[in-house]
Amino acid sequence: MISINPQDISTGSLHGYLLGAVAPRPICFASTVDQDGNVNLSPYSFFNVFSANPPVLIFSPARRVRDNSTKHTLENVLETNEVVINIVSYAMVQQMSLSSTEYPKGVNEFVKAGFSEIPSEVVKAPRVAEAPVQMECKVLNVVALGTDGGAGNLVICEVVKLHIHEDILDDDGKIDPRKIDTVARLGGNWYSRAKEGLFEVPKPLSTMGIGVDALPQVIRSSKILTGNDLGMLANIESLPEAAERFVNASEEAHRKAQTFLCNGAISEAWEVLVSQ
Repeated sequence: MISINPQDISTGSLHGYLLGAVAPRPICFASTVDQDGNVNLSPYSFFNVFSANPPVLIFSPARRVRDNSTKHTLENVLETNEVVINIVSYAMVQQMSLSSTEYPKGVNEFVKAGFSEIPSEVVKAPRVAEAPVQMECKVLNVVALGTDGGAGNLVICEVVKLHIHEDILDDDGKIDPRKIDTVARLGGNWYSRAKEGLFEVPKPLSTMGIGVDALPQVIRSSKILTGNDLGMLANIESLPEAAERFVNASEEAHRKAQTFLCNGAISEAWEVLVSQ
């Protein structure tokens, strides 16, 4: 066994050990707005529920290790004292990951990731329609844990309205863990599916995905390709040149592309979609 003094290693290395060890972690998919009404959507895995009476959730948007900058979510909750916490299911994990791309301030990640906005009833930030559970929250306090890169900021918030899709409930009206099919974060690119096990989703940090809104219409409106498929296809820096001239709209081509996507072969899927 190795023993490590946190002060003896870099913040990045310590971050990796902590996230690899404290896992799996539930995901807070936070939607917020700034004072000008610009919408932001971003996932955080420093998250959990800490009280039922009052109903209190806490998540932590940490300062970026590389440059000590703060995230738009933190800036927005400090401005408005409101947030919607959406729960992530397996059916939306690829799109959720795409939304974590560090788009410039003012870019709506709902649009980039292909999610549907629905109005909240108490707070201003919209909810993610695809999320099985959505919790409108008022921010009670924000506790800064430090001022250097990697420091967390505990956003302590009270649930003021809870929305649950009925199709995840069992016969007794309780949430069925198999139906909600939640996912959780581990270290690196690894995730855990609550009802099955491990799977890997490349995190779009080194590149900026074009976003679902930039996909050709025949792909976005496909009856075959799922939200996860679109999230994978949109996690590229630019469309293939051939896509500017032709995109195959046949269901056969989309099924073949989907087979490639199931194996993580995004380039091969695109080759099918732009072949005549």
